[in-house]
Amino acid sequence: MIKRFCLYGFLKNQQYYDPFLLLAFLEKGMSFAVIGLLLGFRDLCINFMEIPSGAVADVLGRRRSMIVSFAGYIAAFAIFGLASSVWLMFVAMAFFSVGEAFRTGTHKAIIFEWLARNDRQSEKTKVYGFTRSWSKLGSALSVIIAAALVFTLKKYSWIFLMSIVPYMINIINLLTYPRYLDGETEHRNLREIVRLLLVSLRDSVRNRPLRRLIAESMGFEGGYAVTQYYLQPIIKAAAMALPAILGWSLLADLDERQRTAVLVGAVYFVLYLLSSYASRHSASVAARAGSEDRGAVWLWKMNLLTFVVIAAGLTVGALEWLPLTGAMGVAIAGFIGLSVIQNFWRPIQVSRFADRSDQKRMATVLSIESQGKAIFGAAISPLLGLAVQVLHDMYYAPDDPAVTSLQFLPVALAGVLIAVGILLTGRPAVTRQSEVAGKQIGKAR
Repeated sequence: MIKRFCLYGFLKNQQYYDPFLLLAFLEKGMSFAVIGLLLGFRDLCINFMEIPSGAVADVLGRRRSMIVSFAGYIAAFAIFGLASSVWLMFVAMAFFSVGEAFRTGTHKAIIFEWLARNDRQSEKTKVYGFTRSWSKLGSALSVIIAAALVFTLKKYSWIFLMSIVPYMINIINLLTYPRYLDGETEHRNLREIVRLLLVSLRDSVRNRPLRRLIAESMGFEGGYAVTQYYLQPIIKAAAMALPAILGWSLLADLDERQRTAVLVGAVYFVLYLLSSYASRHSASVAARAGSEDRGAVWLWKMNLLTFVVIAAGLTVGALEWLPLTGAMGVAIAGFIGLSVIQNFWRPIQVSRFADRSDQKRMATVLSIESQGKAIFGAAISPLLGLAVQVLHDMYYAPDDPAVTSLQFLPVALAGVLIAVGILLTGRPAVTRQSEVAGKQIGKAR
């Protein structure tokens, strides 16, 4: 089953659109402000659909929920690839939200169900980190394929359509999962499904450690989900400047999309390989820190430091103390660092939720977590998009590299404020259960 779990993650991360998502939207004539609204709309839709998705997965079967999820993704990819109207982009994003809502937390619940049945709960961080590392290896391969598609076809729309193929294969993979991984399902009516959700929501609010975990996920992963896409236009700006500064005749002979494809492919390939390593070794962070909770504190501090570095790089570029490529290089390295930190974080965070949640309602609790992240993303995505667009409109000139750096400064400042806010509100409670788990991880190493 671990092989099938790894195959699931590998295929799920054949997201050829992901390294070029913002650039694809810009190609369709959308402004940063409209893109921010679109991403905020996505998070609102996910938030709305998360209400029943986790409870449905726990009550009616997790495999069926996953299949619904991938059907939603496939519909979204088709519309993204074939349509150009802004309004159809919102329709596609609604289908994409179906995919996100019915997937988030559900496959993790399947993994934990299998671990519980095989009496391997103490390995949850290690096993989940291992399967997540295969997801990131899939991402590393996908960015090479995506870059080759953009380089050859010189159009971003094809990357959406090509993403349909691995997602159809993954539906077949999910159909091979044994029925018992659906969990303890019962056929209940809508009222009972809503009641299950409300009970889990009530427990999440009343349980202080669980409430803290949800707040941390909103800040750490919600913030990362919103800011990560701004790496793409930063890479594009660096790609445009490289040939002139370095005198690379080969890059100079390529058009804008081809240059961007080469640099995006290189940067994201490194990013995904490092992310795979981080996921696989997340248990080491928890072990060295003494527990998952203390490991989370370490990662919050690293997150803050990285956003400070990104802000410094963008500011240096705006002040022209470094050439554009030097400033952008600092920012790009910072975003790569954020991805690595996030992939150390996620397995640890899921394990923290598992320590504090009823196994029977695990998918529901993780869906509530995802709902919180979606609310946070819906709130800040339009604000960030508007801030970037305002700076772009006020100062941008094709021959002024400083503003190319300056317009993305709000993204870094938002990350700094989020991290400072979490760290100032107090360290997460370290439970006795978490201490024991940390010691078990250390023994496993």
